[in-house]
Amino acid sequence: MAKAAEGALHVPLLVGGRLLETRDRFTVTDPAAPRHTVGTVASASAEQARGAVEAAHGAWKGWSALEPERRAERLLSALKPLEDGRDSEVDLLVRENGKVRFEAQIELGSFPARCRLAAGLVDELRQTRRLPRGDRPGLPRQKGKPAFRSEVSNLSLGVVSIVLPYNWPLAILGASLPYALIAGNTVVVKPPPTAPLCVSRALQAFAAGLPAGVVNVVSGTNDAVAPVLADPRVQKIVFTGSTSAGKTMMRLASSNLTRVTLELGGNDPALVLEDANLDSAALQRLTLACFLTAGQVCMGVKRIYVQRSRYDEVVSGMSEILAGYRVGPGLDATSVMGPLNNARQRDFVSSLCAEARANGHEVRELGVLDEAAAHGGGYFLRPRLVLDPAPNLGIVTEEQFGPAVPILPFDDVDAVVEQLNGEWSGLCSSVWSADLERAAAIAGRLRTGTTWINDANAMALDDRAPFGGFRQSGIGRELGREGLLDFTEAHTVTFPE
Repeated sequence: MAKAAEGALHVPLLVGGRLLETRDRFTVTDPAAPRHTVGTVASASAEQARGAVEAAHGAWKGWSALEPERRAERLLSALKPLEDGRDSEVDLLVRENGKVRFEAQIELGSFPARCRLAAGLVDELRQTRRLPRGDRPGLPRQKGKPAFRSEVSNLSLGVVSIVLPYNWPLAILGASLPYALIAGNTVVVKPPPTAPLCVSRALQAFAAGLPAGVVNVVSGTNDAVAPVLADPRVQKIVFTGSTSAGKTMMRLASSNLTRVTLELGGNDPALVLEDANLDSAALQRLTLACFLTAGQVCMGVKRIYVQRSRYDEVVSGMSEILAGYRVGPGLDATSVMGPLNNARQRDFVSSLCAEARANGHEVRELGVLDEAAAHGGGYFLRPRLVLDPAPNLGIVTEEQFGPAVPILPFDDVDAVVEQLNGEWSGLCSSVWSADLERAAAIAGRLRTGTTWINDANAMALDDRAPFGGFRQSGIGRELGREGLLDFTEAHTVTFPE
């Protein structure tokens, strides 16, 4: 494994309140210039990964014993160091992830914002439900046998392991970590291997304001960090990533019957009806919903179904907007879209487009690629629209997770809804119509975790509401009341009366 250059940025592990160095390190490079090293990260051994679980397990008793309000106070106080030095952290996130700077600014702000939302839900943990006095249903009352009453409360689980993806790691962390902590759990976080620096540094600063062992951070190879998932003391795994990787997580969790929250792939459709408002602002929203973070957003629009009478209007309007996109390094203020995070994803998106071309379909490549970026070896792709592809092609059936979006005309919206509800994915969807009542009726029929009306993607997400998927797009919910209670177990105490 690569060693850190003298004076280069390096991030150690965080275990039990201590920063730990390791024998091995791995290198993080810039997606816009892969020959440039951004920094190095400590690569844990299996023993160190077990140590992180041990530290979290040891801290759990004291942390869970605190009143929820006290846990919320400690969490909010721990956020203070994250308010300082944000500009340098924004630049670091851009350099390791590839996204443009305004997206990184939003992401760094989203973690503390989501922590505050979680802290505002402490009353949900106070709401013990008292069931009225009663007899056992279906059984005759026995002489001298007392009736009973029950109280149902929510208790913490214990150690929670959180596995993060590379695309929006801090924002996604904010959807789980503060909710786990407020509920009384302790946490081990595994950062994404291609973008671990900013999130690891933020967690180190955050954890300094909490009792040792409440938050731990472990990076490394899958084999080395396996105890973070397989140790029987881990009571829940939270994973965000592809559906195929989610199935692997579920298999690992099955050995100990560990609970899981899986936020997985989404081949999210947008349905544009014949009465949709397609003015400049609406087309800008639709385009951004597709191409935010170069299309690398789980809740982003992955395909557009357009009523046939409006098809040409959508194609020409989006083509005009994308023609003005400048693709280049995220730190360049003129860049509208940065590179993909890694070569593998770039090549996958390219292969889907090549398949569509080989089958006779038009693939429009739009925008301008920065000349220096074009020759620097970065993982850049210009935004692409794939026009009316066959419905069985990969660009339609698979989550491309990149800047290439198919646009398909339709005649019967009921047939499209029925088709979508029978597919593998069910994370998000959107309906575009000037008739909000009609749009809401269609939205109510779509079997996806979230449906937006006349907007989509992260810019339209209501962080107060639960988020997650149907079918193979996931299990469980994050955010909101439901996300908080997913980090607890219902506990019943029954009393004689």
